[in-house]
Amino acid sequence: MADTAGRGAGSVADRFPTKHLARPEVRTLPQPPGSTWRLIGPGIIAAGVGLASGEFILYPYIASQVGLVFVWAALVGLLTQFFLNMEIERYTLATGETALTGFSRFWRHWGLVFALLTYFANLWPGWATSSATLVTYLWGGDVRWIAIGMLIAIGLILTLAPVVYVALERTEMLKVAAVLVLLVVGAIFAISADAWSDLPQIVTNAAIPAEQLGFALLLGALAFAGGGGGQNLVQSNWIRDKGYGMGSYVPRIQSPVTGRPEAAPSTGFIFEPTPENLSHWRTWWRFANREQLYTFVLISFLSIVFTSLLAYSTVFGREDLPEDIGFLQVEGRQLSETVGPWFGAFFWFIGAFALFAAALGIVDYTSRLAADVLKTSYVPGTSESKLYFGLVWGLVVIGCIILLAGFVQPLVLIVISATTGGLMMFIYSALLILINRRLLPEQIQIKAGRIAVLCWSFALFGVLAALTIISQFGELFGG
Repeated sequence: MADTAGRGAGSVADRFPTKHLARPEVRTLPQPPGSTWRLIGPGIIAAGVGLASGEFILYPYIASQVGLVFVWAALVGLLTQFFLNMEIERYTLATGETALTGFSRFWRHWGLVFALLTYFANLWPGWATSSATLVTYLWGGDVRWIAIGMLIAIGLILTLAPVVYVALERTEMLKVAAVLVLLVVGAIFAISADAWSDLPQIVTNAAIPAEQLGFALLLGALAFAGGGGGQNLVQSNWIRDKGYGMGSYVPRIQSPVTGRPEAAPSTGFIFEPTPENLSHWRTWWRFANREQLYTFVLISFLSIVFTSLLAYSTVFGREDLPEDIGFLQVEGRQLSETVGPWFGAFFWFIGAFALFAAALGIVDYTSRLAADVLKTSYVPGTSESKLYFGLVWGLVVIGCIILLAGFVQPLVLIVISATTGGLMMFIYSALLILINRRLLPEQIQIKAGRIAVLCWSFALFGVLAALTIISQFGELFGG
């Protein structure tokens, strides 16, 4: 079937409002490849970037303070994010546009709002400082200057990679493999029999320990179980760069130094719901769901369970445990004593690499979201690649300034980021229903069951954000 650049009477493109953006171009939906192995990647990137604050810091910290009573929230958060991710992917599979572009079709500045919130959430270089802190446990040094060096290295990696997505995918796959090795070795040598026997407490003693830890930390853990905030929205960009569905028509971001930047279109595409196109759609949709479930959800949940068990087995109940990221130093020392010095060093090294790779992914997705929004709604004649790299270095420079100003406490920075992420998820849960009901052909629209899950997400993150704001104001004014 030939692509159709025009649109006839009653075209599916007529569903798209044209007040802020042009209608998408009508084309055929590309046929999925016979072997889908080469399409596995976006879910692993999501898991890789997400294997950071939640898996290495927030949930292990909670387990070190109150035991396993809050691990259940990780599964709730991950399953909620799975459905959020799939509704984000639904729109991009069908149009080649990001979800932010879909939001901007109804109000021009929605994309800018989310880009600014994502930037605010990720201005605070909590992941780089966390990685640098673990490096000091291994070799000493100053956290501030190590973190600044890491930020500069991230800027260079993203600038010099010929195709940014490929470099990011390879880094996150290596990281996931390293973390899985750590978990397997830890399960064999470090997690005690008592800890394994207490594993059912995740269900039998499930609780919300807000009095001990505060709503802000718990919201952060729930929102950052796996991904959270802007990372969910960037699923659009990652599957588009991987060539999913109508995203295969959109060029990838390439380095202005070592690659060949291409000017991506500011709006996307849509297909008519013909039997052939719908057959292709069902295959794409089935694969995309499985890829997310078996990579992002499964890898993230197993990682949270095992890192929480590791912390619970080694440092839970210790009275000398710091109420900050310093608990990882105590945990590493305890692992050195119980398993051997090699394992304590291995624990810190894998943690440092994992958090550095997470920082790389966070700088990437923050810049991707903002570049896409700027090109689509504000400066359509500018190269998205050039916008992207300017934003990368802007984020690096701002992070360095924050570190030089003396903000180096990772846990506080991560809680700020996570709380902002929860607020974003509250808002875009509703907007995803809007774009996937109003803009897409009836045959591929979001159905009642998934609408109910997004309503749950809207209510969950709305209530948690409100409780967090109330609790923080209470602390501020001595309530």
